[in-house]
Amino acid sequence: MTQRFFSFATTLSALLLLFCLGAARLEAAPLTVEVVGAGGNHATVVQAAPSGNGARAAELQKAVGFNLSILPIVRLLNPNGVPGGAAVSSPSGEGVDFNPFVLAGAQLLITTHWSDASQVELRCFSTADGSFMFGNRYSVAGGENGVLDVAEKFCADFLDAVIGNGNLFRSTLAFVKTDGARKKDVWAVRVNGRNLRRLTNMRGEALSPSWSPDGGRVIFTHIDKRSHGLGVYSMGAGTVTRMKFAGNTVIGPAYMPDGRVAVSLTDGRNPSIFVLGHGLQKEGRLDSNSAIDVSPSVDASGSLMAFTSSRLGGPQIFLKDLRNGAVRRISQVGRYNSDPSISPDGTLIAYARQEGGGHRIYVQDMVTGQERQLTFGPGSDEEPAFAPDNYFIAFMSTRNGKKELYLTTRYGGEPRRIPTGPGDAAFPAWSPARK
Repeated sequence: MTQRFFSFATTLSALLLLFCLGAARLEAAPLTVEVVGAGGNHATVVQAAPSGNGARAAELQKAVGFNLSILPIVRLLNPNGVPGGAAVSSPSGEGVDFNPFVLAGAQLLITTHWSDASQVELRCFSTADGSFMFGNRYSVAGGENGVLDVAEKFCADFLDAVIGNGNLFRSTLAFVKTDGARKKDVWAVRVNGRNLRRLTNMRGEALSPSWSPDGGRVIFTHIDKRSHGLGVYSMGAGTVTRMKFAGNTVIGPAYMPDGRVAVSLTDGRNPSIFVLGHGLQKEGRLDSNSAIDVSPSVDASGSLMAFTSSRLGGPQIFLKDLRNGAVRRISQVGRYNSDPSISPDGTLIAYARQEGGGHRIYVQDMVTGQERQLTFGPGSDEEPAFAPDNYFIAFMSTRNGKKELYLTTRYGGEPRRIPTGPGDAAFPAWSPARK
């Protein structure tokens, strides 16, 4: 496999946002950060021993480390491998000897200092020259959740600095979990396994969830012994509304950025993609082909829709410009390509290709016209879903013998498993980023 190196120039002085939970930006100079990303390469990170606040410091250290370990672009080093130990003379970096951390193989060093039980400062340094990369001061609420919230916020800030967008840790995954024969429900979880919860508990099978643009609803296909239906879960009320349509076929509903829904319904011999209005009433077709058209995925502008179609024979990925109706084929290789997910910015389309007895995830760059293979097995890799940062991609894989969710990037790299608890997990779908 060809290794690809990519770098992200991040001007940290431009990242002057104040985050909730009382996070305050520590002053930093502009800095260029280089991350080695695909083909098994990563940024190597080590956490210095924390200073202050005993047990809470250990909890935060563990939580930050776990969050970073989920990122395919990070290799977390054991601090015991640092010659002379991982303690630093000053968490602000002043007077710190970075050479032992360089010898241990670390590119980035994270320091933690608790000023009191409710205030903690976390900083990140480049070990090559000791330069300050970024840092925040956080207010920590009481209880375990306060520490875990700060760990998430710091790791979001870490991604803001390294790739320019930390929304991975500000989003929630909806997914489908199997619970016995012919019973599947929609669940939700954060990328690090926090706040795992069941959203629906219905007879039959839920499939293909999709979040509304405001994060207030999750729409999905629901199949029972009698019919296909469209399910809508309300996050506020905690209730499900189920709707049926003529033709008894509901496949792959997907919210559009204006709150309408693209979904494949039967209107004649084969399913076609329709648009449903805000009241989920059928407004019209989004395609005008007699072939099988399913799995719509719409970018954040509402201008582009990727979908799967049999119009040229076997299933292939197509892209429709919703502004002028132009349609073009995207996947050019393989007889069976499906499960498209267009990046929010409309520049990339990820999809699954059947090959060698399983499926692999590919991504098509709409700017360069280049296709890149992201996953290589074992098992089967399917159902890619772009995160709201345009960078990370969740997907379902059987590489460990059962269906589980994994995380990779638009460049590939070693997938990391997303904790979803016991039971098969499939059909990942990202919520909008939390404010």
